[in-house]
Amino acid sequence: MPELPEVETTVRGLDPVLRGQRLVLIEPRRADLRRPIPPDLRQRMTGATVTGLGRRAKYGLIETDRGDTLIFHLGMSGRWRLEPDEIGAHDHLLIETASGRRLTLNDPRRFGSLDLVPTDSLAAFPPFGKLGPEPLGPDFTAPYLAAAFAGRSGPVKSLLLDQHIVAGLGNIYVCEALHQARIAPGTAGRRIRPARLERLVSAVREIIAAAIEAGGSSLRDYAQPDGELGYFFKRWRAYGREGESCGCGGRIRRRVDSGRSTFYCPRCQR
Repeated sequence: MPELPEVETTVRGLDPVLRGQRLVLIEPRRADLRRPIPPDLRQRMTGATVTGLGRRAKYGLIETDRGDTLIFHLGMSGRWRLEPDEIGAHDHLLIETASGRRLTLNDPRRFGSLDLVPTDSLAAFPPFGKLGPEPLGPDFTAPYLAAAFAGRSGPVKSLLLDQHIVAGLGNIYVCEALHQARIAPGTAGRRIRPARLERLVSAVREIIAAAIEAGGSSLRDYAQPDGELGYFFKRWRAYGREGESCGCGGRIRRRVDSGRSTFYCPRCQR
């Protein structure tokens, strides 16, 4: 599933194509993805001008001058395609701008979503209501994590994946951050001391920033809007490296936690 860096990369790729552009064609090509597409999407967005693009957690935001924001989620296999040679069966939303640019939202598995909400009501959009702070934002700090983890016996990896605690983190980058911070993924949150939380916050920030710079990690169907792949997978130190040597001299192991693969080094992560 595309995680925060992939969504951020996608938004940045869409920005020069859509910002300031009038939308002359909005064509939903099916009635639903993971949930129904708003039936008035075409009416409310056709003729509107895009005034800004952004991201919240794993959701992309496209704002218009009509006071609406289109919220998209890429699900497990979604991506935007710029200037496609032809419109395919999995292109579920077609957009054309007054300048002649064309793009489609492509989602073979249809686990993504499209919602259209008033911009001034974004905070009330149900999935946003209980999201934690952004990992690159000023509210994501060691003291914040200490308070969020207080009294929690759950493993730190599961806590970091909880979107109510931190918004946008996913399996790949949590594995990488815990490895960089040298914290075992099964450590109970309440047992992590302040100095290690400082190290963890720094690791999360560094991993996410580096992944965005590299264009994310291309897995299966994900690519940037211009078709380029993300290359952060070349810098993975733990994820997907079962049996390989760790920089400390140990070996990367893999186990399955709640249906997700966890990659870690038992020698340096304690």
